[in-house]
Amino acid sequence: MEFVAAPVRLSTADAQFEHDFAARLHWSADTDAAIEQRVADILADVQKRGDAAVLEYTARFDGLSADSMAALELTKEELKAAFDSLPADQREALESAARRVRSYHEAQKKANGESWSYRDEDGTLLGQKVTPLDRVGIYVPGGKAAYPSSVLMNAIPAQVAGVEDIIMVVPTPQGAKNPLVLAAAYVAGVHRAFTVGGAQAVAALAYGTATIPKVDKITGPGNAYVASAKKRVFGLVGIDMIAGPSEILVLADGTTPPAWVAMDLFSQAEHDELAQSILLCPDAPYIDAVQAEIDRLLPEMPRKAIIAKSLSDRGALILTKDMEEACAISNRIAPEHLEVSSRDPHRWEPLLKHAGAIFLGAYTSESLGDYCAGPNHVLPTSGTARFSSPLGVYDFQKRSSLIEVSEAGAQILGRTAAVLAYGEGLQGHARAAEMRLK
Repeated sequence: MEFVAAPVRLSTADAQFEHDFAARLHWSADTDAAIEQRVADILADVQKRGDAAVLEYTARFDGLSADSMAALELTKEELKAAFDSLPADQREALESAARRVRSYHEAQKKANGESWSYRDEDGTLLGQKVTPLDRVGIYVPGGKAAYPSSVLMNAIPAQVAGVEDIIMVVPTPQGAKNPLVLAAAYVAGVHRAFTVGGAQAVAALAYGTATIPKVDKITGPGNAYVASAKKRVFGLVGIDMIAGPSEILVLADGTTPPAWVAMDLFSQAEHDELAQSILLCPDAPYIDAVQAEIDRLLPEMPRKAIIAKSLSDRGALILTKDMEEACAISNRIAPEHLEVSSRDPHRWEPLLKHAGAIFLGAYTSESLGDYCAGPNHVLPTSGTARFSSPLGVYDFQKRSSLIEVSEAGAQILGRTAAVLAYGEGLQGHARAAEMRLK
């Protein structure tokens, strides 16, 4: 069967560009009503029946039957055995990636993750105490593909932050355990791991069962059921984000080999049919060359059916007036991954305001960031990079304000507070402050 990848061709010079551009970008975050109802039923059932419900749904959705939750928990010995069973190159790659991810997040913690305080002229101490969360749950996808990199990117910043209890859940359809995922859990220092997934895993982490402990926050991507479940339990526990389909935007000046750019577009399109890959470029012949490479390279890709549908349904090759206009359009899109595939990427980087991660230069493929460069690959999607940030150490910490008012300070602050409290009609507040006055 022949597959054709036909991303829409747009030009900012066309009168219909704004309409066609908006139509191509549109993606609804609303999940199907039937999924919402089913997720609500699963969450309620796990909250009511705990382990028994988790076992039942794992058998139904993953085809993995077990008599008890003990059979679904991965022991530390099993994780180490998975690591030891890997070929030497995979062991080395995992450890190398983990070192770089840990090094990056340790630098991040030192930069802005420490407690601080100062005393003012009255001797009053003001500051902030930064402490790690006690327990977090990380969700690792295990359906269409397995993602050991997601284990590293979620567990390592939690570990660097000082989280004492990291609980991993990962679906293993039909009981098939991916040794790279298990080995990554060993390398990243996961404390407990369970072979459960879907909405039932999110429910177990949020509510707690007899076996799976209740966590303070859930991070990690999943399918529509997982996203819906995370949205519903938010407030009871923290979550990182509601992730949409993966995205890549390539700003190209025409100097990068077109085959490289075509493969970079493939690197997101192969995730799933809803993933979005966009090229912005002021060079029309170069865009033609990229399309030619898409046509040439597609037949050799194992996931060509997914790539073809993704590019045809949501991809775009957009001709711009110049690179300045391309940067302006990029800021409107606020992509998850932004490649500046240019001879002089630092010329354009100051113009770019909104992106989950910015990859500078032709040699900086997005896939390096996905696996081993160091920065986190859990990034805001669907335009949320306008107000959201990558997952990091700060997501596994919380901040408590520190206030220690001196006797002298109480004489000044107390009068101010009392005036404002009386103004709000809160006499208890006012009198509490006044009692400290001389």
